[in-house]
Amino acid sequence: MLTVEHLQVSYGNTPVLKDISFSLNPSQTLCILGPNGCGKTTLLHALCALLPYKGTITYKGRSIATMKQKELARAFALMEQSNTSYFSYSVWDTVMMGRYQFMKKGLFLTTSKEDERVVEECLLLTQLLDKKDTPIHTLSGGQLQRVFLARTLAQDPEIILLDEPTNHLDLKFQVELLSYLKEWSEQKNRSVIGVFHDINLARSFSQQFLFLKEGKQMGFGNFDEFVTGDFLEQVYDMNVVSYMKESYEKWKTVKDL
Repeated sequence: MLTVEHLQVSYGNTPVLKDISFSLNPSQTLCILGPNGCGKTTLLHALCALLPYKGTITYKGRSIATMKQKELARAFALMEQSNTSYFSYSVWDTVMMGRYQFMKKGLFLTTSKEDERVVEECLLLTQLLDKKDTPIHTLSGGQLQRVFLARTLAQDPEIILLDEPTNHLDLKFQVELLSYLKEWSEQKNRSVIGVFHDINLARSFSQQFLFLKEGKQMGFGNFDEFVTGDFLEQVYDMNVVSYMKESYEKWKTVKDL
């Protein structure tokens, strides 16, 4: 479905991504990990043609550079790590924005019964239907994150790109969110690419991993097939496995009810 070959991205004369190559099939999930500043968010932006790049990015055998904006919107939906809202839209209206590409265009945009059905379904999935009339500027960070997720889902894309999707979310909703995204991917034969910092959370979500460091690709593939303690130490400049084991030992002292 998606193939990236020798991708390079620069800001001015400063290289940010260098020779990135990977592929993703329908219904697959992919986690992008690496230290801060390694280019994870830049990669997401390049994948949906928000940044100029060198190399090739092909979607279903077609270069995204040749795709029109409406075609890109049907193929990709990007949920940013943070969103700034300048108008006090309601939750319902904000999520409805994800249906823009499906609306009838004229003097005024016209929503359909199908648009309303999809928006209601997305609000139910993100547990926000009871807040559909609430102005989004009054919501907590976690609630706002769920609104933008619902808007992303309403777009009904082939590939969802998520930048720290669990940011601001409590533990329960983190688990529920990732569980739903996996189910959405498998049932609809769609793909999800997510940027994560939490390795444990990422492992619960996917087996496909792409590790970056300083803009370079350190490894890509099935986690269990190429990731070792030495590899993680090379990526993060610390003994990640030792840290995880120490954390696990502390949790072993917690008694179950």
